[in-house]
Amino acid sequence: MSDQPAERAVQPESGLTDDSFSPVWADDDRPRIPRVAAEREALAAYLDYYRATVELKCRGLTAEQARTQSVPPSALSLHGLIRHLAGVERWWFQQNFERRDVPFLFFTPDNPDLDFDPPSDADFAADLEVWRAECATSREIVAAHHLDDTARPLDWQEDVDLRWLVLRMISEYAQHCGHADLLRERIDGRTGA
Repeated sequence: MSDQPAERAVQPESGLTDDSFSPVWADDDRPRIPRVAAEREALAAYLDYYRATVELKCRGLTAEQARTQSVPPSALSLHGLIRHLAGVERWWFQQNFERRDVPFLFFTPDNPDLDFDPPSDADFAADLEVWRAECATSREIVAAHHLDDTARPLDWQEDVDLRWLVLRMISEYAQHCGHADLLRERIDGRTGA
């Protein structure tokens, strides 16, 4: 008999194993959300995490796959989602919060659905770059202001502070990350958080 105690498999406190959770993609390079952080750092980290999740869900797709409306009867596609989110970034941060005189993206009065319904000649790679640029501009705007700074959105009768706007964007992205999960799974079967 050995004097060494018998080795036992260590169970996590919850009793859950890795198989209890969604798979993590091998190429997952999303920024880690800090577990303890100041308010600004936490808000920015959550928003950037969701932005990175959308990008991850688009990674490795052909333009044709990105245009696929894979969850009928919905006409939503990952390409349309990218265009929509580019427009949302511009709308809230530039056009509403800073009141910049910049044109709408993927919108005309005659065709207000150019975001979700890209024309046949829309270039997925180019639209991804537009979205990335809009995200970068939004980050610059957030960095230049205090969370308590306020603005009155177009056509509203009340002010919002930057904190509200970042939370609004987090909820926008969280909703669309769920859509992106379903769209990507239906395109090529890839699942995971």
